[in-house]
Amino acid sequence: SISETIRDRITRCYGRDSRVITPPVNVEFYHPRPADVPREDFYLVVSALVPYKKIEHAVQACASLGRRLVVIGEGPERARLEAIAGDKATFLGWKSDEEIRDHYRRCRALLFPGEEDFGIVPVEAMACGAPVIALGRGGAAETVDASAGRTYPEPTAESLAESIRSWEALGAPHDPVQGRRRAEEFSLPVYRERMIRMLAEVALAKGHAADAVPPAPHVKVERASRTDANQSL
Repeated sequence: SISETIRDRITRCYGRDSRVITPPVNVEFYHPRPADVPREDFYLVVSALVPYKKIEHAVQACASLGRRLVVIGEGPERARLEAIAGDKATFLGWKSDEEIRDHYRRCRALLFPGEEDFGIVPVEAMACGAPVIALGRGGAAETVDASAGRTYPEPTAESLAESIRSWEALGAPHDPVQGRRRAEEFSLPVYRERMIRMLAEVALAKGHAADAVPPAPHVKVERASRTDANQSL
């Protein structure tokens, strides 16, 4: 399973336990810019614009607080979201991985209002040193800690707005170095090691010690373009 959230779901539905191996995040590509470059004053959303992502909560929260919001992503919800966003929101549509990384590096914080099985976007943002304000449900509740930002309790625009307001009142605390270290726990080498160890244990348990999984070969891993996987955001 890809998170404790999914592990619990498997137990409830099938009465079986599972091992958690979180998905890999490309923390080599997503990395911070120089620490002496200040962040800008906009909040950021990176997401497919579909109903279950709850992007309207971020749009409504920023509109109610008068905060700038930049939305990267495309989908059937775009027209409706633009209609309720107000003049401080900017919708950019789909952008390249490089442009997304640039926005992670510059934003005041990433907003993540949806409940996901894991949620790769918050980890990408943390890898770039960005604060994250996320709904405290699903995978984000397991990846976003106090060093990287904060989580909020209820899936509503009001709860998100209050979290933004209180975070700002405290001086927008976060530690980009610790956030980066947290993101590195989900790197591709970590994923590969966990997966190979599990496969080797399965092979040994089945009595195939001679056929246990060998070490991973040194192969070049091509990074999939986000334009090929936008719907998975």
